[in-house]
Amino acid sequence: MSTSVIEPEKRTRFRLPSFGVQVLIGLVLGVVLGLVARSMGADGVDAATGEVDPNWLTETLSTIGGTFVTLLRTVVPPLVFLAIVASIANLRDVTGAARLAWRTLAWFAITALVAVVIGIVLGLVLQPGDHTSVSSDAASAPSTTGSWLDFLTGLVPANVLGLQGSAPGDGSVGLSFNVLQILVISIAVGIATLKVGEAAEPFLAIVRSALAVVQKVLWWIILLAPIATVGLLGNAVASYGWDALGSLGMFTVAIYAGLALVVLGVYPALLRLHGLSVRQFFSGAWPAISLAFVSRSSVGTMPLTESVTERNLGVPRAYASFAVPLGATTKMDGCASIYPAISAIFVAQFFGLDLSVTDYLLIAFVSVIGSAATAGVTGATVMLTLTLSTLGLPLEGVGLLLAIDPILDMGRTAVNVTGQALVPTIVAKREGILDQQAYDAPRGRNAWREDADADAPLQPVTAA
Repeated sequence: MSTSVIEPEKRTRFRLPSFGVQVLIGLVLGVVLGLVARSMGADGVDAATGEVDPNWLTETLSTIGGTFVTLLRTVVPPLVFLAIVASIANLRDVTGAARLAWRTLAWFAITALVAVVIGIVLGLVLQPGDHTSVSSDAASAPSTTGSWLDFLTGLVPANVLGLQGSAPGDGSVGLSFNVLQILVISIAVGIATLKVGEAAEPFLAIVRSALAVVQKVLWWIILLAPIATVGLLGNAVASYGWDALGSLGMFTVAIYAGLALVVLGVYPALLRLHGLSVRQFFSGAWPAISLAFVSRSSVGTMPLTESVTERNLGVPRAYASFAVPLGATTKMDGCASIYPAISAIFVAQFFGLDLSVTDYLLIAFVSVIGSAATAGVTGATVMLTLTLSTLGLPLEGVGLLLAIDPILDMGRTAVNVTGQALVPTIVAKREGILDQQAYDAPRGRNAWREDADADAPLQPVTAA
Protein backbone atom coordinates (compact mmCIF):
# COMPACT_ATOMS: atom_id res chain seq x y z
CA MET A 1 0.00 0.00 0.00
CA SER A 2 1.54 3.23 -1.08
CA THR A 3 1.33 6.35 0.93
CA SER A 4 1.71 9.81 -0.32
CA VAL A 5 2.99 12.75 1.61
CA ILE A 6 1.16 15.96 1.01
CA GLU A 7 3.66 18.77 1.15
CA PRO A 8 2.44 21.90 2.82
CA GLU A 9 1.67 24.70 0.46
CA LYS A 10 4.73 26.77 -0.20
CA ARG A 11 4.08 30.38 0.38
CA THR A 12 6.33 33.07 -0.88
CA ARG A 13 6.99 35.83 1.59
CA PHE A 14 8.07 39.27 0.53
CA ARG A 15 11.39 40.22 2.05
CA LEU A 16 12.71 43.72 2.26
CA PRO A 17 16.19 44.34 0.88
CA SER A 18 19.06 44.57 3.36
CA PHE A 19 19.49 47.75 5.34
CA GLY A 20 22.41 48.90 3.20
CA VAL A 21 20.46 48.37 -0.02
CA GLN A 22 17.50 50.27 1.44
CA VAL A 23 19.78 53.24 2.15
CA LEU A 24 21.19 53.10 -1.39
CA ILE A 25 17.65 53.11 -2.79
CA GLY A 26 16.91 56.09 -0.54
CA LEU A 27 19.96 57.90 -1.95
CA VAL A 28 18.78 57.41 -5.52
CA LEU A 29 15.20 58.40 -4.76
CA GLY A 30 16.43 61.43 -2.85
CA VAL A 31 18.43 62.71 -5.80
CA VAL A 32 15.55 62.11 -8.22
CA LEU A 33 12.93 63.78 -6.02
CA GLY A 34 15.34 66.61 -5.23
CA LEU A 35 15.85 67.32 -8.93
CA VAL A 36 12.09 67.21 -9.48
CA ALA A 37 11.50 69.61 -6.58
CA ARG A 38 14.19 71.96 -7.88
CA SER A 39 12.66 71.98 -11.38
CA MET A 40 9.29 72.94 -9.87
CA GLY A 41 10.76 76.21 -8.62
CA ALA A 42 9.64 78.20 -5.58
CA ASP A 43 6.07 79.02 -4.64
CA GLY A 44 6.92 82.66 -4.28
CA VAL A 45 8.55 85.12 -1.92
CA ASP A 46 7.36 85.95 1.57
CA ALA A 47 6.37 89.63 1.49
CA ALA A 48 7.15 90.13 5.17
CA THR A 49 10.61 88.52 5.35
CA GLY A 50 11.67 88.46 1.72
CA GLU A 51 12.55 84.77 2.00
CA VAL A 52 11.76 82.32 -0.78
CA ASP A 53 8.83 79.99 -0.06
CA PRO A 54 9.73 76.42 -1.02
CA ASN A 55 7.28 74.33 -3.02
CA TRP A 56 5.27 71.55 -1.43
CA LEU A 57 7.71 68.79 -2.46
CA THR A 58 10.75 70.60 -1.07
CA GLU A 59 8.86 71.32 2.14
CA THR A 60 7.85 67.65 2.44
CA LEU A 61 11.40 66.42 1.89
CA SER A 62 12.71 68.93 4.43
CA THR A 63 10.13 67.86 7.01
CA ILE A 64 10.89 64.14 6.58
CA GLY A 65 14.65 64.60 6.87
CA GLY A 66 14.47 67.17 9.64
CA THR A 67 12.13 65.03 11.73
CA PHE A 68 14.51 62.08 11.56
CA VAL A 69 17.54 64.15 12.60
CA THR A 70 15.51 65.64 15.45
CA LEU A 71 14.58 62.15 16.65
CA LEU A 72 18.21 61.08 16.57
CA ARG A 73 19.40 64.18 18.40
CA THR A 74 16.68 63.65 21.01
CA VAL A 75 18.01 60.24 21.94
CA VAL A 76 21.67 61.39 22.04
CA PRO A 77 21.72 62.98 25.57
CA PRO A 78 20.29 59.99 27.46
CA LEU A 79 22.26 57.55 25.32
CA VAL A 80 25.59 59.31 25.94
CA PHE A 81 24.99 59.67 29.67
CA LEU A 82 23.74 56.13 30.28
CA ALA A 83 26.26 54.45 27.98
CA ILE A 84 29.30 56.24 29.40
CA VAL A 85 28.28 55.72 33.04
CA ALA A 86 27.71 52.02 32.34
CA SER A 87 30.93 51.72 30.33
CA ILE A 88 33.07 53.32 33.05
CA ALA A 89 31.53 50.95 35.57
CA ASN A 90 32.39 48.06 33.24
CA LEU A 91 35.94 49.36 32.73
CA ARG A 92 36.82 48.29 36.26
CA ASP A 93 36.89 44.78 34.81
CA VAL A 94 39.06 45.90 31.87
CA THR A 95 42.79 46.05 32.45
CA GLY A 96 44.58 49.15 31.18
CA ALA A 97 41.51 51.38 30.88
CA ALA A 98 43.63 54.54 31.16
CA ARG A 99 45.96 53.22 28.46
CA LEU A 100 42.95 52.72 26.18
CA ALA A 101 41.91 56.33 26.62
CA TRP A 102 45.37 57.75 25.93
CA ARG A 103 45.93 55.54 22.89
CA THR A 104 42.57 56.60 21.52
CA LEU A 105 43.54 60.26 21.79
CA ALA A 106 46.94 59.48 20.25
CA TRP A 107 45.36 57.86 17.20
CA PHE A 108 42.93 60.76 16.92
CA ALA A 109 45.98 63.03 16.65
CA ILE A 110 47.92 60.78 14.26
CA THR A 111 45.11 60.48 11.73
CA ALA A 112 44.31 64.19 12.02
CA LEU A 113 47.96 65.05 11.31
CA VAL A 114 48.01 62.86 8.20
CA ALA A 115 44.75 64.41 7.00
CA VAL A 116 45.95 67.99 7.45
CA VAL A 117 49.21 67.26 5.59
CA ILE A 118 47.13 65.96 2.69
CA GLY A 119 45.03 69.13 2.81
CA ILE A 120 48.09 71.40 2.77
CA VAL A 121 49.67 69.54 -0.16
CA LEU A 122 46.46 69.70 -2.20
CA GLY A 123 46.06 73.41 -1.43
CA LEU A 124 49.58 74.13 -2.67
CA VAL A 125 49.31 71.92 -5.77
CA LEU A 126 45.80 72.87 -6.94
CA GLN A 127 45.94 76.52 -5.76
CA PRO A 128 42.15 76.93 -5.43
CA GLY A 129 42.43 80.60 -4.45
CA ASP A 130 44.07 81.46 -7.77
CA HIS A 131 41.50 79.51 -9.81
CA THR A 132 38.19 80.99 -8.74
CA SER A 133 35.69 83.44 -10.15
CA VAL A 134 33.97 84.18 -6.85
CA SER A 135 33.45 87.89 -6.30
CA SER A 136 35.16 89.71 -3.46
CA ASP A 137 31.73 91.18 -2.65
CA ALA A 138 30.89 87.81 -1.10
CA ALA A 139 33.52 88.30 1.59
CA SER A 140 31.92 88.74 4.99
CA ALA A 141 32.83 87.91 8.56
CA PRO A 142 30.93 84.96 10.11
CA SER A 143 28.48 85.34 12.97
CA THR A 144 30.28 82.70 15.06
CA THR A 145 34.00 82.33 15.54
CA GLY A 146 36.32 79.85 17.19
CA SER A 147 38.44 80.61 20.23
CA TRP A 148 40.95 78.64 22.24
CA LEU A 149 38.99 79.59 25.35
CA ASP A 150 35.96 77.75 23.97
CA PHE A 151 37.61 74.50 25.04
CA LEU A 152 37.67 75.52 28.70
CA THR A 153 34.20 77.07 28.69
CA GLY A 154 32.85 74.08 26.79
CA LEU A 155 34.17 71.68 29.39
CA VAL A 156 32.35 73.32 32.31
CA PRO A 157 28.69 72.21 32.41
CA ALA A 158 26.22 75.04 32.80
CA ASN A 159 23.79 72.60 34.44
CA VAL A 160 23.57 68.91 35.26
CA LEU A 161 21.73 68.16 31.98
CA GLY A 162 24.24 69.88 29.71
CA LEU A 163 21.48 72.06 28.24
CA GLN A 164 21.92 75.46 26.65
CA GLY A 165 19.22 78.05 26.05
CA SER A 166 18.95 80.71 23.36
CA ALA A 167 16.46 83.48 22.62
CA PRO A 168 16.04 84.05 18.86
CA GLY A 169 14.38 87.40 19.45
CA ASP A 170 10.83 86.43 18.54
CA GLY A 171 9.82 85.81 22.14
CA SER A 172 10.58 82.08 22.06
CA VAL A 173 13.34 80.22 23.88
CA GLY A 174 15.25 77.39 22.23
CA LEU A 175 17.06 74.60 24.08
CA SER A 176 20.04 72.63 22.80
CA PHE A 177 22.48 70.23 24.39
CA ASN A 178 26.26 70.31 24.54
CA VAL A 179 27.65 66.83 23.96
CA LEU A 180 31.03 67.72 25.43
CA GLN A 181 29.43 68.88 28.68
CA ILE A 182 27.28 65.75 28.84
CA LEU A 183 30.47 63.76 28.30
CA VAL A 184 32.14 65.51 31.26
CA ILE A 185 29.09 64.97 33.50
CA SER A 186 28.88 61.30 32.51
CA ILE A 187 32.56 60.67 33.19
CA ALA A 188 32.29 62.33 36.59
CA VAL A 189 29.24 60.26 37.55
CA GLY A 190 30.84 57.08 36.21
CA ILE A 191 34.01 57.61 38.24
CA ALA A 192 31.90 58.40 41.30
CA THR A 193 30.10 55.06 40.98
CA LEU A 194 33.47 53.30 41.00
CA LYS A 195 34.55 55.19 44.13
CA VAL A 196 31.26 54.53 45.95
CA GLY A 197 31.53 50.81 45.30
CA GLU A 198 28.80 48.41 46.37
CA ALA A 199 26.43 51.19 47.44
CA ALA A 200 26.22 52.30 43.79
CA GLU A 201 25.03 48.90 42.50
CA PRO A 202 21.29 49.80 42.67
CA PHE A 203 22.02 52.99 40.72
CA LEU A 204 24.01 51.04 38.11
CA ALA A 205 21.17 48.55 37.79
CA ILE A 206 18.81 51.42 36.94
CA VAL A 207 21.35 52.84 34.49
CA ARG A 208 21.76 49.51 32.67
CA SER A 209 18.00 49.00 32.53
CA ALA A 210 17.40 52.51 31.21
CA LEU A 211 20.18 52.03 28.65
CA ALA A 212 18.47 48.91 27.32
CA VAL A 213 15.21 50.87 26.92
CA VAL A 214 16.93 53.78 25.16
CA GLN A 215 18.71 51.40 22.79
CA LYS A 216 15.39 49.77 21.89
CA VAL A 217 13.92 53.20 21.06
CA LEU A 218 17.05 53.97 19.06
CA TRP A 219 16.56 50.79 17.07
CA TRP A 220 13.06 51.90 16.08
CA ILE A 221 14.40 55.28 14.96
CA ILE A 222 17.21 53.76 12.90
CA LEU A 223 14.70 51.62 11.00
CA LEU A 224 13.44 54.91 9.52
CA ALA A 225 16.88 55.80 8.12
CA PRO A 226 16.18 54.74 4.49
CA ILE A 227 13.06 56.94 4.38
CA ALA A 228 14.92 59.77 6.07
CA THR A 229 17.67 59.46 3.46
CA VAL A 230 15.15 60.35 0.76
CA GLY A 231 14.13 63.50 2.63
CA LEU A 232 17.61 64.62 3.67
CA LEU A 233 19.32 64.21 0.31
CA GLY A 234 16.27 65.34 -1.64
CA ASN A 235 16.05 68.55 0.34
CA ALA A 236 19.79 69.18 -0.13
CA VAL A 237 19.54 68.81 -3.91
CA ALA A 238 16.36 70.91 -4.10
CA SER A 239 17.66 73.67 -1.85
CA TYR A 240 21.26 74.01 -2.97
CA GLY A 241 21.62 72.29 -6.32
CA TRP A 242 25.00 72.65 -7.97
CA ASP A 243 24.80 76.24 -9.23
CA ALA A 244 27.32 77.63 -6.77
CA LEU A 245 29.99 75.12 -7.71
CA GLY A 246 30.95 76.96 -10.87
CA SER A 247 32.83 79.82 -9.22
CA LEU A 248 34.44 77.56 -6.61
CA GLY A 249 34.99 74.47 -8.73
CA MET A 250 38.69 74.01 -8.00
CA PHE A 251 38.14 74.55 -4.28
CA THR A 252 35.42 71.88 -4.29
CA VAL A 253 37.65 69.49 -6.23
CA ALA A 254 40.47 70.05 -3.72
CA ILE A 255 38.21 69.35 -0.72
CA TYR A 256 36.67 66.18 -2.13
CA ALA A 257 40.04 64.97 -3.42
CA GLY A 258 41.41 65.33 0.11
CA LEU A 259 38.43 63.55 1.61
CA ALA A 260 38.77 60.72 -0.92
CA LEU A 261 42.49 60.30 -0.24
CA VAL A 262 41.82 59.96 3.49
CA VAL A 263 38.88 57.55 3.19
CA LEU A 264 40.17 55.49 0.27
CA GLY A 265 43.90 55.75 0.96
CA VAL A 266 44.88 56.49 4.54
CA TYR A 267 42.14 54.55 6.33
CA PRO A 268 42.50 51.36 4.21
CA ALA A 269 46.29 51.50 4.68
CA LEU A 270 45.87 51.65 8.46
CA LEU A 271 43.43 48.75 8.39
CA ARG A 272 45.79 46.60 6.31
CA LEU A 273 48.73 47.46 8.59
CA HIS A 274 46.71 46.01 11.45
CA GLY A 275 45.64 42.90 9.55
CA LEU A 276 42.01 43.97 9.19
CA SER A 277 39.84 43.54 6.11
CA VAL A 278 39.07 46.84 4.41
CA ARG A 279 35.88 45.43 2.89
CA GLN A 280 34.61 44.21 6.25
CA PHE A 281 35.23 47.57 7.85
CA PHE A 282 33.40 49.62 5.26
CA SER A 283 30.51 47.15 4.96
CA GLY A 284 30.15 47.20 8.74
CA ALA A 285 30.42 50.97 9.07
CA TRP A 286 28.38 51.76 5.93
CA PRO A 287 25.04 52.46 7.69
CA ALA A 288 26.67 55.19 9.80
CA ILE A 289 28.76 56.59 6.93
CA SER A 290 25.77 56.89 4.58
CA LEU A 291 23.60 58.49 7.27
CA ALA A 292 26.37 60.96 8.07
CA PHE A 293 26.61 61.94 4.40
CA VAL A 294 22.94 62.82 4.05
CA SER A 295 22.29 64.16 7.58
CA ARG A 296 25.47 66.27 7.81
CA SER A 297 25.53 65.69 11.58
CA SER A 298 28.22 63.71 13.42
CA VAL A 299 26.31 64.08 16.68
CA GLY A 300 23.02 63.01 15.09
CA THR A 301 24.76 59.97 13.57
CA MET A 302 26.59 59.11 16.79
CA PRO A 303 24.04 56.55 18.10
CA LEU A 304 24.30 54.57 14.86
CA THR A 305 28.09 54.98 14.74
CA GLU A 306 28.38 53.53 18.22
CA SER A 307 26.06 50.65 17.42
CA VAL A 308 27.80 49.52 14.23
CA THR A 309 31.20 49.93 15.90
CA GLU A 310 30.11 47.52 18.62
CA ARG A 311 27.97 45.05 16.73
CA ASN A 312 29.53 44.98 13.26
CA LEU A 313 33.17 45.86 13.94
CA GLY A 314 33.55 43.89 17.17
CA VAL A 315 34.70 46.71 19.47
CA PRO A 316 33.76 45.93 23.11
CA ARG A 317 30.81 47.98 24.31
CA ALA A 318 32.62 49.12 27.45
CA TYR A 319 35.21 50.81 25.22
CA ALA A 320 33.09 51.87 22.23
CA SER A 321 30.53 53.67 24.38
CA PHE A 322 33.34 55.89 25.60
CA ALA A 323 35.46 56.28 22.45
CA VAL A 324 32.70 57.02 19.93
CA PRO A 325 31.04 59.91 21.86
CA LEU A 326 34.50 61.33 22.49
CA GLY A 327 35.25 61.07 18.78
CA ALA A 328 31.96 62.70 17.84
CA THR A 329 33.11 65.88 19.61
CA THR A 330 36.87 65.88 18.94
CA LYS A 331 37.59 63.53 15.97
CA MET A 332 36.86 65.43 12.76
CA ASP A 333 39.31 64.66 9.95
CA GLY A 334 36.96 66.24 7.43
CA CYS A 335 35.81 69.38 9.26
CA ALA A 336 38.87 70.03 11.42
CA SER A 337 41.79 68.89 9.23
CA ILE A 338 41.26 68.82 5.48
CA TYR A 339 38.70 71.62 5.23
CA PRO A 340 40.43 74.32 7.34
CA ALA A 341 43.83 73.53 5.78
CA ILE A 342 42.65 73.94 2.18
CA SER A 343 40.36 76.83 3.11
CA ALA A 344 43.14 78.77 4.84
CA ILE A 345 45.36 78.38 1.78
CA PHE A 346 42.43 79.44 -0.43
CA VAL A 347 41.84 82.60 1.62
CA ALA A 348 45.54 83.48 1.59
CA GLN A 349 45.77 83.00 -2.18
CA PHE A 350 42.54 84.93 -2.80
CA PHE A 351 43.75 87.97 -0.85
CA GLY A 352 47.27 87.70 -2.26
CA LEU A 353 48.94 86.87 1.06
CA ASP A 354 52.01 84.65 1.35
CA LEU A 355 52.18 81.89 3.93
CA SER A 356 55.49 80.90 5.53
CA VAL A 357 56.64 77.52 6.75
CA THR A 358 55.65 78.62 10.25
CA ASP A 359 52.11 79.29 9.02
CA TYR A 360 51.83 75.78 7.60
CA LEU A 361 53.05 74.36 10.90
CA LEU A 362 50.41 76.44 12.67
CA ILE A 363 47.74 75.03 10.34
CA ALA A 364 48.83 71.51 11.32
CA PHE A 365 48.88 72.42 15.03
CA VAL A 366 45.41 73.98 14.96
CA SER A 367 43.98 71.02 13.04
CA VAL A 368 45.34 68.45 15.48
CA ILE A 369 44.62 70.36 18.70
CA GLY A 370 41.95 72.83 17.64
CA SER A 371 39.13 70.33 17.20
CA ALA A 372 39.11 69.92 20.98
CA ALA A 373 39.20 73.67 21.42
CA THR A 374 36.00 74.05 19.40
CA ALA A 375 34.30 70.91 20.70
CA GLY A 376 31.79 72.89 22.74
CA VAL A 377 30.64 74.76 19.62
CA THR A 378 31.83 72.25 17.06
CA GLY A 379 31.48 73.01 13.38
CA ALA A 380 33.55 73.48 10.24
CA THR A 381 32.92 77.24 10.11
CA VAL A 382 34.00 77.69 13.73
CA MET A 383 37.07 75.56 13.10
CA LEU A 384 37.92 77.62 10.00
CA THR A 385 37.65 80.91 11.89
CA LEU A 386 39.96 79.54 14.58
CA THR A 387 42.52 78.63 11.91
CA LEU A 388 42.26 81.99 10.13
CA SER A 389 42.50 84.01 13.34
CA THR A 390 45.52 81.99 14.49
CA LEU A 391 47.27 82.73 11.17
CA GLY A 392 46.16 86.35 11.14
CA LEU A 393 44.21 85.91 7.88
CA PRO A 394 41.06 88.00 7.22
CA LEU A 395 37.93 86.37 8.66
CA GLU A 396 35.94 87.91 5.80
CA GLY A 397 37.28 85.05 3.69
CA VAL A 398 34.78 82.74 5.38
CA GLY A 399 31.94 84.43 3.53
CA LEU A 400 33.48 83.45 0.20
CA LEU A 401 32.94 79.76 0.94
CA LEU A 402 29.52 79.72 2.59
CA ALA A 403 27.59 79.31 -0.68
CA ILE A 404 28.81 75.74 -1.19
CA ASP A 405 29.25 74.78 2.46
CA PRO A 406 26.22 72.41 2.52
CA ILE A 407 27.59 70.50 -0.48
CA LEU A 408 31.01 70.18 1.13
CA ASP A 409 29.56 69.35 4.53
CA MET A 410 28.10 66.07 3.28
CA GLY A 411 31.53 64.70 2.41
CA ARG A 412 33.21 66.21 5.46
CA THR A 413 30.74 64.62 7.88
CA ALA A 414 31.02 61.21 6.20
CA VAL A 415 34.80 61.32 6.67
CA ASN A 416 34.39 62.45 10.30
CA VAL A 417 32.15 59.49 11.12
CA THR A 418 34.37 57.02 9.25
CA GLY A 419 37.31 58.10 11.41
CA GLN A 420 35.19 57.92 14.56
CA ALA A 421 34.54 54.24 13.84
CA LEU A 422 38.06 53.51 12.57
CA VAL A 423 40.11 54.62 15.57
CA PRO A 424 38.28 52.51 18.21
CA THR A 425 38.56 49.53 15.86
CA ILE A 426 42.32 49.98 15.44
CA VAL A 427 42.93 50.57 19.15
CA ALA A 428 40.83 47.52 20.08
CA LYS A 429 42.84 45.44 17.60
CA ARG A 430 46.16 46.68 18.98
CA GLU A 431 45.03 46.01 22.55
CA GLY A 432 43.85 42.49 21.72
CA ILE A 433 40.23 43.14 22.73
CA LEU A 434 38.65 43.21 19.27
CA ASP A 435 36.07 40.50 18.61
CA GLN A 436 37.62 39.25 15.37
CA GLN A 437 34.77 36.80 14.80
CA ALA A 438 32.22 39.62 14.82
CA TYR A 439 34.44 41.75 12.56
CA ASP A 440 34.84 38.99 9.96
CA ALA A 441 31.26 37.71 10.12
CA PRO A 442 28.93 38.06 7.11
CA ARG A 443 26.87 41.19 7.38
CA GLY A 444 23.24 40.84 8.37
CA ARG A 445 20.23 42.33 6.69
CA ASN A 446 19.98 45.12 9.26
CA ALA A 447 22.43 47.61 10.70
CA TRP A 448 22.97 45.36 13.72
CA ARG A 449 21.23 42.69 15.76
CA GLU A 450 18.82 44.72 17.81
CA ASP A 451 17.91 41.77 20.01
CA ALA A 452 21.40 41.37 21.46
CA ASP A 453 21.69 41.35 25.22
CA ALA A 454 23.35 44.54 26.43
CA ASP A 455 25.45 42.69 28.99
CA ALA A 456 26.16 39.56 26.93
CA PRO A 457 29.41 39.06 25.02
CA LEU A 458 29.27 40.42 21.49
CA GLN A 459 27.93 37.96 18.96
CA PRO A 460 28.75 37.98 15.24
CA VAL A 461 26.19 39.47 12.92
CA THR A 462 25.16 36.64 10.64
CA ALA A 463 23.35 36.85 7.34
CA ALA A 464 19.63 36.34 7.53
